[in-house]
Amino acid sequence: MRPLICPAPIFDLRKDTMRVSSWFWVISFPFVTFAPGEAEISVWKLGGSGLAWSGNDTVQVLVDFETAPGAIQPLYLTKEQNLFARLSNWSPIKEPRELGYVDGTRPRIWVAADGFFWFQRAGILVNLWVDGDSTTYVPPGSLSSDSEWYTIDVGVPVPVDQFGFFTPPRGLTSDGRLLSEDIYDAFEISVSEETDPVMTTEKLDGDYHPLETLIVRRPQNFDAHVRIDFPKQYVRFVRFKRIITERTRGSGVRLGTIGDFELWAKGVPKRALYTTKVLELDQEVNFGRVFWAATPMRLVDGQAVEAPDARVSVRVEMRSGRDADPNVYHEFTDSGEEVVVSRERFERELKPPDIDRTSVIQEGKPGLRARVAYDTDNWTFWSFPIVEPGTQIPLERGRHLQLKLTLESQSFDDFMRLDSLWIEVSSLLAQRVAGEVARLDEPLPAGGLTRVELGETTDFSYDIKADFESAVQGGFDAVRIRTGSRPRFSSLKMGTPLLQVEAARVEEDDEGLTVFLSERITRSNSPPLRLVFATEVFVFANTFAGEVFNSGSDDLPQRIEVGDVSRAVSTNSLKVWGASDRVEQVIGDLRFSSGVITPNGDGINDELRVEYSLFRLPEAVPVELSIYRLDGTRVAHFDVGRQGAGLQQATWNGRSADGRRLAPGLYLLGLSFKAEFETIRYLRPLSVTY
Repeated sequence: MRPLICPAPIFDLRKDTMRVSSWFWVISFPFVTFAPGEAEISVWKLGGSGLAWSGNDTVQVLVDFETAPGAIQPLYLTKEQNLFARLSNWSPIKEPRELGYVDGTRPRIWVAADGFFWFQRAGILVNLWVDGDSTTYVPPGSLSSDSEWYTIDVGVPVPVDQFGFFTPPRGLTSDGRLLSEDIYDAFEISVSEETDPVMTTEKLDGDYHPLETLIVRRPQNFDAHVRIDFPKQYVRFVRFKRIITERTRGSGVRLGTIGDFELWAKGVPKRALYTTKVLELDQEVNFGRVFWAATPMRLVDGQAVEAPDARVSVRVEMRSGRDADPNVYHEFTDSGEEVVVSRERFERELKPPDIDRTSVIQEGKPGLRARVAYDTDNWTFWSFPIVEPGTQIPLERGRHLQLKLTLESQSFDDFMRLDSLWIEVSSLLAQRVAGEVARLDEPLPAGGLTRVELGETTDFSYDIKADFESAVQGGFDAVRIRTGSRPRFSSLKMGTPLLQVEAARVEEDDEGLTVFLSERITRSNSPPLRLVFATEVFVFANTFAGEVFNSGSDDLPQRIEVGDVSRAVSTNSLKVWGASDRVEQVIGDLRFSSGVITPNGDGINDELRVEYSLFRLPEAVPVELSIYRLDGTRVAHFDVGRQGAGLQQATWNGRSADGRRLAPGLYLLGLSFKAEFETIRYLRPLSVTY
């Protein structure tokens, strides 16, 4: 069986040889230099004969680099080793604050009792309860709480059928008892495949909740070495709760000493994660399609065989940038304000704010780290997951690239072997092509947001300006705009001032508009452009994504970036928002508890409370709260419930619907009201920071 691979692209695979050199956390490789007018597409390759998988990752979770040289695949887990002992770099707290932490990329273990975290004992947790050493343990402390539970996160769901723990094999307690006999009198164990919603709402000791699946509740235990068998299932989180008995309460100490926790897994994890370092090219390029060669496999009688029907898949996400770091770092000033600093100063000279055992974070002052923001000026957001080879990469030009790969499996014995991945690249057509869209009758909208009535034909202006820095940048003679519905072209204007000119050719289809120019836009001829057209918008958030290309060559198109192109237009955006004129008749007095939400777990602006008044509703209607990135991608969605006329409220905890923390940045909060035969939406900007 041949690997899954897209038909051969139009480039020469012999050009994929490269030299790799490391600098800081950026990997650099040379790139072909193009002569003016040349039409040439080259390829960058990872795996196979290209850049090695091993050593060029910044994150890898349960990835096997050794079984198939030159390829990667999920690590097949066996019961030869306790899974906890196999994992490393454990975090001792529920919300790791390390720079660059992403949920699911690092194992965690935390304990709740006497306040949500035991910060004083955090290091002990990591070193002694999941270290694979039966002789290390945490000495019992005084009994000061009737509630104590431990939560362990292995990062990704793995096929598990057994959990256990045991007392240390030797040693004595402080009162002379054998540690090997210092058992837990009673306990409860629960598990979940993914983040359980209760973990995003619980506070302090009194908020204990078992996870989704209760494995066992043992009110009386006599075993020093406990192993609990249960039906094999995917497990990411394990929660162990000590049940305080009368014997323990009467002793005045926490009876029970654990030498180690154990988790026994066999099979393929539900997903394995691989993220590259930031990859540096020798020059800025445009990106084309992404391809990969992968083979679905299955373990049969201990042997890996090709299996076309294996329930496996590959997901590829990527982002591009024009500098070496996607983050912007800040420190506090004397006045408590924030200023931008270098990453080197942030990491080496500034201290993180102190945090006490009740999760209260120290107030900002000079010498302390402030927030880390995303560099939206120079970096794109992570792309949507690409699941088919040959897909056009939705990235802007860039000199830096980072990839995030997920190898997924829906069966304990099926897995995907990924041999290589490659990406089309070519030289820039212009240094930068910027654009902004607006309603023709409202070029200066309030708040800079272009709002239209859903389903109604609206006239739009689309302004474009290209900048050039080199004669190598060969220019373009065509513009393509994706509108999502069939447009009606009206006019093309060029120059300063803008004057109407004839287009060489216009093509309209159900997805957008292509306008061929009568003259080529080059370094020596780069007037402003304005396209005027009409179309309908049928979705809530629609990006009029655009690109320019050279109709006479096979050069890759160059994406149009958001920018301030015209003083006569104030949107600085390619986004169009669907709305309804009825919103002001239905909602009023909308207030946010804060314009910034900081879900750090410190009790300050951890949640956003939205208050509003509803009018003219004869009965309660369903209300939904959604969070959108500025590119229109919905990242969180919650059903608030049915609400009627009067003062109402909704809350948001700063997380996605599956409980993950959102990246810092600016978002749009949307409230939707399903009234009669239409949905009424209201938008408001909101900042998330940490």
